[in-house]
Amino acid sequence: MERRTLKAKPPQMYQVLMLNDDYTPMEFVVVVIQEFFGKDLETATQIMLKIHLDGKAVCGVYSRDVAATKVDQVLDAAAKAGHPLKCLSEPVDF
Repeated sequence: MERRTLKAKPPQMYQVLMLNDDYTPMEFVVVVIQEFFGKDLETATQIMLKIHLDGKAVCGVYSRDVAATKVDQVLDAAAKAGHPLKCLSEPVDF
């Protein structure tokens, strides 16, 4: 009988995307990216500009639970600040 070693698949990873809108101030988006995704000012600004120019950008890649938490944190912060900022997570295709 042939023995096959089972390779454990790495867990499905999720990318957290922020979507562009015409109302949320760019400064707010930069602060949110710094606060919830641990990016420095320069990196956060680059991500914000990508969101602005391309309509969306990836802010980070995480396990499903962490990605869901990040989305909730961003949406909560945006709602409290009165901004319509949208954030979502989707599976990363390898």
